[in-house]
Amino acid sequence: MKAILFDLDGVLYQGNEAIPGALHTLHWVRELDIPHCFVTNTTSKPRSDIVKKLARLGITATVDRIISPPRAAAHWLRTHSQGPVALFVPEATRVEFADLPQWDDDIHQPVSAVVVGDLGTEWSFARLNQAFTCLMRDPRPVLIALGMTRYWKAPGGLQLDTGPFVAALEYATGLTPRVFGKPAPAFFQVAAASLGLDAGELLMIGDDIHGDVGGAQEAGLRAVLVKTGKFRPEDLQGKVRPDAVLESVAELPAWWEKELQGQAGH
Repeated sequence: MKAILFDLDGVLYQGNEAIPGALHTLHWVRELDIPHCFVTNTTSKPRSDIVKKLARLGITATVDRIISPPRAAAHWLRTHSQGPVALFVPEATRVEFADLPQWDDDIHQPVSAVVVGDLGTEWSFARLNQAFTCLMRDPRPVLIALGMTRYWKAPGGLQLDTGPFVAALEYATGLTPRVFGKPAPAFFQVAAASLGLDAGELLMIGDDIHGDVGGAQEAGLRAVLVKTGKFRPEDLQGKVRPDAVLESVAELPAWWEKELQGQAGH
């Protein structure tokens, strides 16, 4: 283990309060100069807003340490795509793709990729059909999904998320989306690349047995499950087996040091 990926909500904070012991653990990480990043599936806000929220909780972070689906997708597009990119994402998220050539809504202009995020109430038949017509052009663009979450609990009740709209486009076009966001392996691979390490050298800390732990392990990382956030006891009864289970992120320093001692012993 050479570096750590920290999930945010449920691991380092809950609501508007830091998890007890989280600040101490992050101080320990900085003291030992352990490379680390913060990973999140948030697509509705830029990384700069996430940094501001963390600062209000007493957590020091910089934009380059935040790995989000828009950042991961933009990183992939820079090396795998040529030509304009059609963005179907919230206005605040577009900043993550600012250095990429962008489609100008010309129906005759080909696009290299169509990026779909959580547009919420900005979706309409016309907007969805626009994405569809882009994807049906020759040569066929890549369909990029900023996550496949089906729905979320908004203040007014349950609300559709990105997944259903991506699924509609997949069904209509026959294209398989390239998904960025936990638990997609590509998301964790981008995180590893940003740290200049192999996936097997990273440790993921999360509260979601499938999105954090299962996804990370599938990508070749080790993964620790914490019993905070969305953790439920039944999480330990399924097929996904964490490399370790901790009461909270506060126990990470002691566990890490014990693991390193065990490796040295071998």
